This record gives sequence, structure tokens and C-alpha cells, in this order.
Amino acid sequence: MQGPLASLKVLDFSTLLPGPFASLLLADMGAEVLRIESPTRPDLLRIMPPHDQGVSASHAYLNRNKRSLALDLKQPAALEIIKRLLGEHDILLEQFRPGVMERLGLGYEALKAINPRLIYVSITGYGQTGPYRERAGHDINYLALTGLSSYTGRADSGPLPLSIQAADIAGGSLHGVIGLLAAVIARQHSGQGQHLDVSMADCAFSLNALAGAGYLACDVLPARENQMLNGGSFYDYYRTRDGRWMSVGSLEPAFMQALCEALGRSELAVHGLDPAQQYLLKQALQAEFEKRDLAELCELFAAVDACVEPVLSLAEALAHPQLQAREVVTQVPRGDGSSQAQMACPLKFSEGLPEPRHIGVELGAHTDQVLGELGFSVERIARLRGDKVIL
Repeated sequence: MQGPLASLKVLDFSTLLPGPFASLLLADMGAEVLRIESPTRPDLLRIMPPHDQGVSASHAYLNRNKRSLALDLKQPAALEIIKRLLGEHDILLEQFRPGVMERLGLGYEALKAINPRLIYVSITGYGQTGPYRERAGHDINYLALTGLSSYTGRADSGPLPLSIQAADIAGGSLHGVIGLLAAVIARQHSGQGQHLDVSMADCAFSLNALAGAGYLACDVLPARENQMLNGGSFYDYYRTRDGRWMSVGSLEPAFMQALCEALGRSELAVHGLDPAQQYLLKQALQAEFEKRDLAELCELFAAVDACVEPVLSLAEALAHPQLQAREVVTQVPRGDGSSQAQMACPLKFSEGLPEPRHIGVELGAHTDQVLGELGFSVERIARLRGDKVIL
């Protein structure tokens, strides 16, 4: 089985999380992904703990199914190798700051002249234009500057660091894949590639979806705990008697009625959508949840369709029958006959996806193989290694 993207060949110059998560999705769906990695400045993800048999678990996951070519892009001979690769690899993903690829002779215009069908995806913090184009940033900064953090968290304690990298993944990775595949479809009609400028800050701003629409059209400024979905209503988390938490999302009247009846407080249901009663409603619901332990509440709501679920640890989530039924974990070969448990591709295709081939490999693991496919002789490969062009 090849997968729906088996016809795509991708050169991936990215590191850390945004670009590698994007190319992981592509590789899981069958695309051939070749990572171009620096032999002198290895991807920091390679050393990120925790480690499994000496290998970073994060790197092993984010770079599964990908080949690795260790290539010093500052060496003139490296440009020849990239040009040869462009004969077949007509999608390029890069994550450098604006201008870096141009200085290396690998900018879009230069490579487009070699292959007009090239789709060139640049993922950066702030995009290719604007006063912040060369400014450093991380996920927390993009969420802060785009307004998202201003209404996330609690009114009395301020914004909270998210436990996931929302701007990196939902911004850079997922939008990058969407744009890349849209460009592939456009190329099928025009025969021409294009340059895709993906700003994680831009994409994070678009995640303001509901609150942003309300502010732009109605001048309703969101703040912490003043929106229906950010703690400004009963839609929230509630502490249990044993110090655990339950999530309550009973927005629709039928769900609210079911929630209140299950708790023995059916009279509270009428207040579900009343803005003036939200504080008192939350207090009443909290009092009811604190009367019961988490296990008791889970049993109580097991057969009640009210959008009420426990807050589970990652270990508990993996043991949940719904996630087990969806097969969210897969076993990926290490290369030594054993395998590593990893999160599976979440997309379900009726024709299936190819089985994972291998975890993320050592730096330059496929260098000789790739250069051999390009027609380089064993002697030439040895000279390139001696000249420190390749690892």
C-alpha cells in the first residue's frame, strides 16, 4: 500500500517541531520525504529528552518514515546535489528565517528556474514581510502577539502556558500542509509551482475564529472569563471530591437538562443560557461535583449524553476504550527487529495507509543511498565526505 500522497517527493530542510510535524503527516500519507540536515548543527530535537534506547522519543516520532541526507549547505558542492535532487523532488519545505535560503543560493526564484513545477513552502514565525520578519519567536510569543493569550486563562491569575504548541502545530504545521496540498492541486491544472509563505503568527491569529469575528464585526472585545467558551459561563472544569477534574460542555438545552437531572438539580437547567445567572450556576454545579469522587461521577455520566467527561492523564487517555478502538497508537520498527510505540496518523482513509516503515533515523543515515541514486560514484561520495560536504 502506497498511500494517497505516494506521488509526492519532498525535500525537508526544517527542524524542531513545525516543519517536521508537517512532513510527518505527508510521510504518513505516503509521500517520500528526504530531510536535508546540517552535519555541523544537528537538529536540537535529536537530543530532547526523554530517550528510548539512546534515541530522543520526540525525534523518533516526528521523523518516522523519512530519509536523512547530511549536507553542509554552506559548501559550494552542496548546491549541485540540491539541483540534482530537484529533478525529482518538486516540493520543498524550509523553516529558516527570511533571506537565509537566498543567501545559500537556494531561494525560490533560483530553484524555480531549475524546476518551474517546484512548490516551495516557507514556514516562519512572522512571515516573509513586515517589521518582524527577521525577529526570533516561539509558540508562546505568537499566541501573545496575536491576541489569543489575552482571553486565555483566569481573570485573577492571567494567561496560562498551553500544554501543546498551538501556533507551531495548528499554525505552522497544519496550515503548511493545507497550503502545500492546495498548491499541488493548482499545479495539476497550471503545470506551475509557487511559493507559499506560512507565518505561524498569521495562522495563530486566524485561530481567534469566534472571538475575532465578534470583535471585528461587533466590537465585542474578548477578555479572560468573559466569553461563553473561556470560563465566562458554566462551560468549564469542575473539581471533584478527590481532587480530580470533570469537563462540562453541556451547551445545548437538552444536554444542560441531562446534566442537572443526573446531579439531582433539575431546577438549575433553566439558567443554562442566562448570562446573568452564570456565576451562581457555576457555584451550584461546583458544589454538586465536590460531593462525588471522579470514579463516581464517571459512572454517573457513563450512560448520560450530556457532554460531561473526566480530565484524564495521558496514561489514562491511552487506556480509554474510545482511543483504543480508534487505534491511536502504532508500533514503528526501530531497524533492529524491535519496535517503538508511537502516536499513529490520526487520519482514517477507507483504503488505508501504508504501515510505518521506521522511526526517525540517525543523522545522514541515507546519505550514501541518496547520492548513489543521483548517480554519484563511490569515489565521488568519498571525496565529498573528505571535503566535509557530507557527513
